[in-house]
Amino acid sequence: MLQNRKKLGVGSIDFTPATFTEATQAIAQVILKTHNASKGTGIHFANAYNIALAENNRSYRNTMNAGDLVFTDGVPVVWAASMLHPQHKWERVYGPDTTEWILSNVELNETAKHYFLGSTPDTMNRLINQIAKKFPTVRVVGRDCPPFREPSVQELNERDQRIKESGATVVWVGLGTPKQDFEVQRLANSLSVTAMAVGAAFDFIAETVPQAPKFIQKSGLEWSYRLAKEPKRLAKRYFWGNPQFIKSTLTHKSSRSR
Repeated sequence: MLQNRKKLGVGSIDFTPATFTEATQAIAQVILKTHNASKGTGIHFANAYNIALAENNRSYRNTMNAGDLVFTDGVPVVWAASMLHPQHKWERVYGPDTTEWILSNVELNETAKHYFLGSTPDTMNRLINQIAKKFPTVRVVGRDCPPFREPSVQELNERDQRIKESGATVVWVGLGTPKQDFEVQRLANSLSVTAMAVGAAFDFIAETVPQAPKFIQKSGLEWSYRLAKEPKRLAKRYFWGNPQFIKSTLTHKSSRSR
């Protein structure tokens, strides 16, 4: 089981070494066992920006490192992991690709019940419609588009109750970074569900935001494509985040060497 595999650091985040096949198979096994689980499972997909945030925010760093499974979501992170820990096979385990793999798994969806949390009502409606078209075996048992502010304790309790009453075994969280990662760990600690922070997967499947062509994704320059598409929203993420990611990776590499 990947959950028993020792995590290895890239920057200030500890990752689960895995290929895409290993990761998706492990997630599928976790989902299948959710019905009988005594606690939830928190799964994260971390890229350079996640590492940059974790380096500068202890609470976020602790949250990410508390995840049961934390995968290398970005190509530059895969490069760094392969350089730092060459004894393991590292591949990109991209949140949107993983989401589509799980949703298309007919055998898994015989038992899995899916709940979607995040985004806007318009995007959520498009997402659910696209899932019905592309993945007809998926059972969507609930959806929730919370307001873009910090929820109250009462609102969180009511959210948990709705998820529990829906019978969901999988909760997909698309609240944006870092909010979605905090929520995934909160859900995993509160409910017996498999919670996953998948970010842009909602927009890509809903087709409200275009996804970079595969050759750009593999080149490690997907960030430049996304920046060109959404400059106002993503400027800080890349112009601040990329240098911070490099600094974090080198700093922790030096400290481990010592």
